[in-house]
Amino acid sequence: MRSSDSLGRLGGDEFGLLLENCPLDKAAEMAEMLRSTVAQFRFMWENKPFDVGVSIGVAPITADSGTAAQLLSTVDAACYVAKDKGRNQVHIFEPDDKETMQRTGEMSWSQQLSQAIQEDRLLLYVQKILPLDAHSGLKPHLEILVRMVGEAGRLVPPMSFIPAAERYGMMPALDRWVIRNVLARLSRRPAVSVDSSCAINLSGQSLGDKAMLPYILAQFEQTGVPPQHVCFEITETAAVANLRAAAEFIQTLRELGCHFSLDDFGSGMSSFGYLRQLNVDYLKIDGAFVRNMREDATDRAMVEAINNIGHVMGLRTVAEYVEDTATAELLFGMGVDYAQGYAIHRPEPLTDDFILRLDGRPSGAARPLPVPVCGNG
Repeated sequence: MRSSDSLGRLGGDEFGLLLENCPLDKAAEMAEMLRSTVAQFRFMWENKPFDVGVSIGVAPITADSGTAAQLLSTVDAACYVAKDKGRNQVHIFEPDDKETMQRTGEMSWSQQLSQAIQEDRLLLYVQKILPLDAHSGLKPHLEILVRMVGEAGRLVPPMSFIPAAERYGMMPALDRWVIRNVLARLSRRPAVSVDSSCAINLSGQSLGDKAMLPYILAQFEQTGVPPQHVCFEITETAAVANLRAAAEFIQTLRELGCHFSLDDFGSGMSSFGYLRQLNVDYLKIDGAFVRNMREDATDRAMVEAINNIGHVMGLRTVAEYVEDTATAELLFGMGVDYAQGYAIHRPEPLTDDFILRLDGRPSGAARPLPVPVCGNG
């Protein structure tokens, strides 16, 4: 380093280097020299050698860099891009750097989500999952969705902040908020049939969080909600990635009375092989197959195969992304049990009386189920 350069520890294992009057190409050379120097370092611990690596992000300071905080955010994002590319690399930020800008956006969303959780600025939405056969006797279910209230009261869809939450390890905090608020809402409704349930999504990070299961058990105890009214949804990829933890998690809550649904089934590489190790009740067919199944014979065959294997294993099947009546009729002909999508029900806010309108008996009089999509007679 030159005498005019400044090095400081930003926190944890992060360091910042300020290079004064240094062109970008020279800064890139110095960053590579630092990376190489660190990579050559070895240290011994308990008679074992350890290597050290460093990921470096470099950003020029210009009239367009914004404030010091914005500049630090940019170079931090560039550093994360270097990590994403395999670590122990240098990534140079330039004005048209889409990778760094995407990272910067995700970092901003993670900060907004953290604040929204603290300030209780999240909203619960719900989408119906309805039986396709009018005479099956199956009860409708609900899937709980979440939205964030952003600046000026603007409603933010989940795909804006969920990727950031996943990347920055915020999903357990978000899942806790959803579980706490859904069970609080359910605790205020009269007793309804235990055949119907609300589906709550759980992330792979939550499956790996040892504190999550005790938290859920405590919430059931505090709210008094019958576990039979709750179905937890986990994605196939998350379950396979944490197979042992997922199996134990599922078994404990199933013994309590909860139901489980395996979401996005068919997206993994070894779906059928792992299925028998997961004690679930519902199999949700990956919407990527359902969306184009009318035009694509391969997708149609995949839907049919997943439905068949699910029924052989005694599971109820659910088709996602059902966007039109023709697709619903095709699924009905295959014998798929449930359908979910815009053709069935568009998500709407979860209000105190929503579940009562679906299957409750608020005045002691029986209320009919919604009209099924298909059926004879």
